[in-house]
Amino acid sequence: MQEQQLKKYKTDLERERGLLLVEIKQDEKPTDFGSDVDHFEEKTDETEDLSNRLVAAQDLKNRLDEIDVALSKIRSGKYGMCEKCGDRIGGDVLDIAPESRLCKNCKE
Repeated sequence: MQEQQLKKYKTDLERERGLLLVEIKQDEKPTDFGSDVDHFEEKTDETEDLSNRLVAAQDLKNRLDEIDVALSKIRSGKYGMCEKCGDRIGGDVLDIAPESRLCKNCKE
């Protein structure tokens, strides 16, 4: 892989990582629902909102983990290699998802 391409993927991954950290922090902030719950339905809505936000935060953390793995591979010189078959991951895949761990054939 060319140095310029590698640098672009690294920049993209670092930018995405920063955005994810901000979003995770926002999703994990407890919402002040107040104590004026007059109806059972309001309490249910509040609980559902909190649950949805926690699930979303976990999904973002999983994506963050994938990005961290990709950045680690860049540092170790192993970036762009399929974890399943060992072949190179094509630029068409990395351009869409630079955190990809599998080549196109192994993803299918």
